[in-house]
Amino acid sequence: MVKRVITTDQAPRAIGTYSQAIEVNGVVYVSGQIPLDPDSMELVEGIREQIHQVFRNLTSVAQAADATLADAVKLTIYLTDLGDFATVNEVMAEYIREPYPARVAVEVSALPKGAQVEADAILVPKR
Repeated sequence: MVKRVITTDQAPRAIGTYSQAIEVNGVVYVSGQIPLDPDSMELVEGIREQIHQVFRNLTSVAQAADATLADAVKLTIYLTDLGDFATVNEVMAEYIREPYPARVAVEVSALPKGAQVEADAILVPKR
């Protein structure tokens, strides 16, 4: 097994005992991204902007792995209010085109730092 740690300063640095992403045998596992601005490490305000920031962070980590969100085969979206699901769909369509990855969206009681949304991804880059 070949395991490579993926890091970038273009996404929030890890705030715990995890890596931004790990690549194993050509598959990239991106850790959950919350809507932290990577420069200030502060949450952005408003659910739509939080969703955009999550996708910007996912994009940055993907780029650090020499991939794009077009390489996503699976996304998991965590929301503190499943009522925001339609907004996730709208914003996601700005970052990912068909064919869309498999996806799960779940409502959770809380997320780190009081975020309203978090997402992780599995990427299979075309190299």
